[in-house]
Amino acid sequence: MRKPIFIILILFSCQAFFSCDEDYSETELRANFTAEQISDLTKIRDFFITQVCESDFQSCYEETKHEYLESEGNGIWTNIDFDLQKELYKQISKSTFDEIWMFCESTYYPSKTKVKSICANAICKYQKYLSDLGKQNPIIAKFAERIQASGDFNGLDIQYWEVLKDKKSFDLKDPNIQLILAIHYLSLNDNITRNADLIERKKVIIK
Repeated sequence: MRKPIFIILILFSCQAFFSCDEDYSETELRANFTAEQISDLTKIRDFFITQVCESDFQSCYEETKHEYLESEGNGIWTNIDFDLQKELYKQISKSTFDEIWMFCESTYYPSKTKVKSICANAICKYQKYLSDLGKQNPIIAKFAERIQASGDFNGLDIQYWEVLKDKKSFDLKDPNIQLILAIHYLSLNDNITRNADLIERKKVIIK
């Protein structure tokens, strides 16, 4: 009787965020987030992957025509349905959201339109998580420093060619890297999409 229970416990201990047969560190994640928050982070990562890819994430990201998308003024994040992204926010706890993001007031010129925009919470668990990962990954350490300095997620902080070139720092099979990319690109999509209609209407009025 004990043997089946033991097997069940082993299976249960393999969190959804990390598959049991992969050798990736979950130390930083567990050190910074509660079990509920880790479950929410899994939802965030999985949502992003299903929105931008129809196949294996690594193959999908590597095969995406990033250069073409950016030449058109877009990026891989433009494949994310923002209405569904807002539904995702409702599916995660406020605690988890607040450990990643906050809302800031932004002003767009020349219309001087003031809007509520998503920005980085520079003093939160997610930033500590990035800093902890950065102890073993200098690129992530620099990424964390840039976010803390600017208080925002900037498209220049992680560029597609950097991800494709530096396979050691950006192991696309690593759930940690997948989560970082998910939050980065979801943030860019939110910043670009949330107030797009309002800003465009203001432009029309000015004209």
